[in-house]
Amino acid sequence: MIPRRDTIQFVLNDQLVTLAFDAGNELKPTTTVLNYLRSLPFHKGVKEGCAEGDCGACTVVVAENYHGKLMYKTIDSCLVFLPMIHGKQLITVENLADAGTLHPVQQEMINHNGSQCGYCTPGVVMSLFGLYKNHYKPGREIIEDALTGNLCRCTGYQPIIKAAEHACSCVDTDKFRLHEASIVEMLKSINRKKTAIEIQTSTRNYFKPLTLPDALAFRSRYPSATIVGGATDTALRQTKKGELLQEILDISGIEELKYFVEDEQVYKIGSGISLEELKRHAAGKLPALYRMLQKFGSLQIRNQATLGGNIGSASPIGDTLPLLIACKAGVRLQSADSGRVIRIGDFIKGYRLTGLHADELITAVHIPKPDSSTTISAYKVSRRKHMDISTVSGGFSLQLEKNYVVEIILAFGGMAEQPKRAAETEAFLRGKPWTRATVDQAMDILAGEFTPWSDARAGAAYRNLAARNLLLKFYTETSSPAL
Repeated sequence: MIPRRDTIQFVLNDQLVTLAFDAGNELKPTTTVLNYLRSLPFHKGVKEGCAEGDCGACTVVVAENYHGKLMYKTIDSCLVFLPMIHGKQLITVENLADAGTLHPVQQEMINHNGSQCGYCTPGVVMSLFGLYKNHYKPGREIIEDALTGNLCRCTGYQPIIKAAEHACSCVDTDKFRLHEASIVEMLKSINRKKTAIEIQTSTRNYFKPLTLPDALAFRSRYPSATIVGGATDTALRQTKKGELLQEILDISGIEELKYFVEDEQVYKIGSGISLEELKRHAAGKLPALYRMLQKFGSLQIRNQATLGGNIGSASPIGDTLPLLIACKAGVRLQSADSGRVIRIGDFIKGYRLTGLHADELITAVHIPKPDSSTTISAYKVSRRKHMDISTVSGGFSLQLEKNYVVEIILAFGGMAEQPKRAAETEAFLRGKPWTRATVDQAMDILAGEFTPWSDARAGAAYRNLAARNLLLKFYTETSSPAL
């Protein structure tokens, strides 16, 4: 029997909150943080614009204890279920001012006329607050990345960027810094117990283990439960489709799944690592992965989404999947009794279908270190550079010897019911010179290898053309100028 409790605790602004999901409470375990805040008096700054993590009007900041210091992260509250903020501090726009004195990010928004209609302003301010807490004198690229997930149709962003530059040029001495020690102690007191949370109502069951053994025990006991890491994909089933999520296994609080380590041959990455943290680790070590994650959604999404979640969704347009196939990544699957590692290409079985057994969880991803003769690249074609789901994506790997192709992997997303390798094109290219003439022939083969669909993002003909051009782009970036 797993020891359990049926309440969650977190700090809302400066106050400890304990929530129970009993029959007399209108809140459900799948109530989003956005809807919870909107139900409270004096917490109406957070807005619902899209309910799918695209507009940023619902942006809030969560703070977590990290070795005695608070780590601040912006998130889209429309995609976060209440139990996911257990053991964290939730900060809203209403709490930024200090005894009537506006926070620097608020004051600079006024100074630079960063608000017009005002609907998006609270979300923008919270993104600037997250920037303020994490960066001193950030460059333009960092500022723009912090604001990518916030849509503003009035100001043109330049006043907001100016506000960010000025606010973040100040040394951080705000009230949050002054009260940091007391908040850390409050969070420590909540997180001291690793007792699993089990919430059962008449319509929903929500399980939140805080250790890996408990998670595997829940998985064995409730094999049909929907597994969520960051819920940035799963939450849409509720917010956009109105689906009743009856049983959820939330593994977002398991620290054992949040790591990045390496040995001489392999990078080993915990499935629960956020994509933003993975991006930081990938810089300088996995350059193709780093560049791909720079264009993966917004900072709010990357702070919440996990690598294991992106893999487990098995979406045909999941951004990490083609690249992981090109990297020959392995997926570690674990049950309470055993574990195994299989190639990611074998793990994805079809449209949102994987080889995960009913008692298993994805616990890690293993990426072999490529040798110096191998080039790996990732590409994404989409209408909105950062936020939009890929129309077509590619993950390519190439090993040359004296300009002849020794090995090549061409993995595409958005071209079939699952991320898929262009096997015929690869076979044609192996052993041939890496020249424009060869690649032109390969592009013709590639055009007949897939039968993509047409939808709101693009037609089948466009997808075929985009896939051909991604191969050509890869060639131009890897070929000798003389060829």
